[in-house]
Amino acid sequence: MANSNGGFVGIDYEPESGTQDAVITTFNSSGTLTTAARTTAVQYVIVAGGGAGGANGNGSGGGGAGGYRSSVPGEASGGGASAESLSSVSGATGYPIVVGAGGAGTTSDGARGSTSSFNSVSSIGGGGGSFVGPEKPGGSGGGASYSTGGGSGTSGQGFNGGASSYAGGSNNGGGGGGGASEVGTSCPAPAPPQRGYPGGDGVASSITGSSVTRAGGGGSCGRFENAVIGAGGAGGGGAGANPVSSTANPGTANTGGGGGGEDGANGTGTGGNGGSGVVIVKEPAVSFVDNTSGVWDMNALYDNVKAGTWVS
Repeated sequence: MANSNGGFVGIDYEPESGTQDAVITTFNSSGTLTTAARTTAVQYVIVAGGGAGGANGNGSGGGGAGGYRSSVPGEASGGGASAESLSSVSGATGYPIVVGAGGAGTTSDGARGSTSSFNSVSSIGGGGGSFVGPEKPGGSGGGASYSTGGGSGTSGQGFNGGASSYAGGSNNGGGGGGGASEVGTSCPAPAPPQRGYPGGDGVASSITGSSVTRAGGGGSCGRFENAVIGAGGAGGGGAGANPVSSTANPGTANTGGGGGGEDGANGTGTGGNGGSGVVIVKEPAVSFVDNTSGVWDMNALYDNVKAGTWVS
């Protein structure tokens, strides 16, 4: 009968420990992220393009901010949501990154922003500010014109745009565009004369090591005349236009801010463009141990060989 001798077989390696450093990559335009060799999960901030402001109406609305999603622990996503789970990835693998463009301003309704995405996580473009069309939904909703409600935001990404009010003459105001952390300000009813309203504020993140606020809504404007304009929301929102018949302020590039509303007469004014989005990915540091021992107990070897379960 065979006996095991209690000894050991195999090579006794000298273990080596170390750390794969954290890597932070910011994409201001579309590209490819290639993960480091030992990365298995990442944090992200994904902001879509902001919507453009409306133009040439009875108090044109500001553009809504691009949708805002975050998986940074302890931070927030848009719409009052908590941070999402980290995104699982494979090491040394390429992942397409899409950074959405801001919506284009026109002499009428503002265009919606474009989607940003990474690893099957997508943020929706901000809603365009309204002139006469229906309210514009989006990551955050566009501000309204005339007597309509603001566009709806997307759950977990942003808030609604502000409502407008129409009272005739100069007593008309558009609603501010929705922001990632706040609803766009609505024009009260009855509307005061010649007044715009602020866009909603965005969300701050320290994923890059410094706190930066992104995805603010665009400010709106009042009817036709030079008047008080709505400020853009914190996080890149553009202010409404003053004087009339001009181009409203755009959302800031790579923040997903909404563009400002403009109320020039006779189709001569243009709503502000939405700001382009951004995708930021953080690969956390990873501690590792290499060259762990390749030594096996001979008792275990004998038992496994006898049972036919040993894998060489």
